[in-house]
Amino acid sequence: MNFARSVHEVAPELIGATLLFNGSGGRIVEVEAYDQSDPASHAFRGRTPRNAVMFGPPGHAYVYRSYGIHWCLNLVCEEVGVASAVLVRALEPTHGLDEMRSRRGLDEERLLCSGPGRLCQALGITGTDNGLPLDRPPFALRDRPQPVDVDTDRRIGISRATELPWRYVEAGSRFLSRPASSSRRA
Repeated sequence: MNFARSVHEVAPELIGATLLFNGSGGRIVEVEAYDQSDPASHAFRGRTPRNAVMFGPPGHAYVYRSYGIHWCLNLVCEEVGVASAVLVRALEPTHGLDEMRSRRGLDEERLLCSGPGRLCQALGITGTDNGLPLDRPPFALRDRPQPVDVDTDRRIGISRATELPWRYVEAGSRFLSRPASSSRRA
């Protein structure tokens, strides 16, 4: 996948793609877009040691800790002069289910990767993976084999720019972190 373009082009194309980390993972069913003009983005106030990966190069993992508890995985995109990334919110687990169940301490497949913190815990992604390229191990990213229906919705768990429809979900997926409130086609 070409990450050297707008986050708003990349994000909907990720729905239905397969994301693996050390062989565990699945189909991406939910993502959120964040760019530098967005007050909810980590890049909004400029470059810091924490968000430096968001400023490029594209095609790398931006991993950060949310609320001091959960790791979150973002895939860095880059439009000329704009720091941006796609937060991976949910996967439909398809590879390494036993390992993911062990890491999460539960059997319910729907809950293994439904939310950015759960997803990182299930895959074993931590801050040591920040900045790693997405096109070689431990990551593997495969384009979606066929088109999928993608809906847009408002993003979740933020307090600024909440009205922006920058959440992209696979229509009808039972693996979303939270059901979509709208059915606007991307």
